[in-house]
Amino acid sequence: MIIEKLSIPEVLLIKPKLYFDDRGAFFESFNDKKFKELSGLDINFVQDNVSFSKKGVLRGLHFQQAPFEQAKLVQVLKGKVLDVAVDIRENSPSYGKYVSYELSDENNFQLFIPRGFAHGFLTLSEEVVFSYKCDNYYAPDCDSGIIYNDSNININWGGNLENLIVSDKDLLLIPLKNI
Repeated sequence: MIIEKLSIPEVLLIKPKLYFDDRGAFFESFNDKKFKELSGLDINFVQDNVSFSKKGVLRGLHFQQAPFEQAKLVQVLKGKVLDVAVDIRENSPSYGKYVSYELSDENNFQLFIPRGFAHGFLTLSEEVVFSYKCDNYYAPDCDSGIIYNDSNININWGGNLENLIVSDKDLLLIPLKNI
């Protein structure tokens, strides 16, 4: 496993070591000891979630408010997404900035998204199976988010955004400046 810091250094790109043979391929998707050693983080994941989406679905930008903030380790099991993390830590030098990375079942990369970030993704393939580990339990009363097209953040989602499939709940999210 290789861990790289992205332009917002708290967001980590994790590249697994792939093993190929006549049968196909194998990789270790998570190893707590290696993750903690290489990242320097003492994270304990307590919940795994999986979503299934079709092409053009945009999910996010989601986060949970205190005391149920969540760090996430996300990956694509099938398909391809543009994954986005927005820094919403008020005193951070990168407040309101974002990082994005293409995750797929071909590259098998993962992103570690720390607490204090909103998260979302846009599906780029016909089908997507998306998996994420969380270090805190989901709490509906603390569920929150930022509208995906916040003009102050100005996320480059790529491509045509006119035919997006966005939930009614996500369409009601507000800009970061109103949080």
